[in-house]
Amino acid sequence: MISDGFRDLLSGTMGVNTGSLDTKKINRNIGLLRTQDWLKEIYDNERYHGLFTGNKRIGTYLRIQNRVNKIMDNKRGQKKFLLLSDKQLET
Repeated sequence: MISDGFRDLLSGTMGVNTGSLDTKKINRNIGLLRTQDWLKEIYDNERYHGLFTGNKRIGTYLRIQNRVNKIMDNKRGQKKFLLLSDKQLET
């Protein structure tokens, strides 16, 4: 498996910010999180589902593997993610 940095180097995009989110990473991380019962309920809820597919702040949060690991392993991380999700619903 090629690391993201090495892939960027090969493709000539190292350090280039296109402003778009890496949906492959986000989708992979959502798949990991959906194995968690507490998140499966939220993901299947119509109210929250749109956040996972179209909200830039949630996407940016879920793009980072360390955050996703924290959400999976830590009640405090889960609570923080839920608070962020609720805040995004309000905006």
